[in-house]
Amino acid sequence: LVNAAGPWVESLLQQQLGLASSHGVRLVKGSHIVVPRLSKGDHAYLLQHADRRVVFVIPFEAQFSLIGTTDVLHDGKPGEAAVSEDEIAYLCNVVSSYFTAPVEPSDVVWSYAGVRPLVDDEAEDPSAVTRDYVLNLDHGAGEAPLLSVFGGKITTYRKLAEEALSDLKPFFPAMAEPWTEDTPLPGGDLPGGGVEAFVEQLAGRYPQLDRTLLRSIAGRHGSLSETVLAGCHQPSDLGIDFGAGLTACEVDYMIDREWARTGEDILWRRSKAGIHLSEAQRAAVTAYVAERVGIRSG
Repeated sequence: LVNAAGPWVESLLQQQLGLASSHGVRLVKGSHIVVPRLSKGDHAYLLQHADRRVVFVIPFEAQFSLIGTTDVLHDGKPGEAAVSEDEIAYLCNVVSSYFTAPVEPSDVVWSYAGVRPLVDDEAEDPSAVTRDYVLNLDHGAGEAPLLSVFGGKITTYRKLAEEALSDLKPFFPAMAEPWTEDTPLPGGDLPGGGVEAFVEQLAGRYPQLDRTLLRSIAGRHGSLSETVLAGCHQPSDLGIDFGAGLTACEVDYMIDREWARTGEDILWRRSKAGIHLSEAQRAAVTAYVAERVGIRSG
């Protein structure tokens, strides 16, 4: 059993399994805001603030800029983390001190927060808490091994995964050697020329479909786009058009192949289409997903 529950790693051990936790975890919230595009071009900016933290500004969804992130201790439930007004003001102030046009809280069109499950090294400053991870292997005679992952982050997930499997290798003598370092993620094995060249190929194979829609699908699914579009050669084959290049065809794929279960999964997690849609359009997606998932569950 691998306990890779992130911010819930301790509670899973203590409450679900009745075991003592070998390490403490400190929950540190990181929040992001999205505002209308602040700069032209594809450049990302890394801004050094007076408090010695850095804030990034990244082109986002063509029309917007993504700004982040913060470091705030989180004492509540991980699933209830949300951006605070103080965090929004902090990010706006940092960016305004560098960019010509000031950024105001009223400019924020979307925001989100995540919780980092950091190993508790008793550092007072949340930004100083180690971003490294610790793997703890617990097993006894005749018992299945339990590997718990404390800490870690998305940028080191492959290295962490390889170390986790290395720790488990004694229990699986036939395990192969590490292989993921040079392996593309699903959909990432695009031909030379990147996404735009791939969109051109798709346009040749699906001449009746709108190029903007093909670009949206290619950006979200890469080389898996043709799997998403299987059997869809005419606009009518795509089903409901929710807007922003999101159709029932793609939503169905996300439900069937990517474990989407709610409108929020579709709009904000599997895609960022929600930022381009009206409230009514987002509600239509949510209703469609609820009906599809309900039908499958039934």
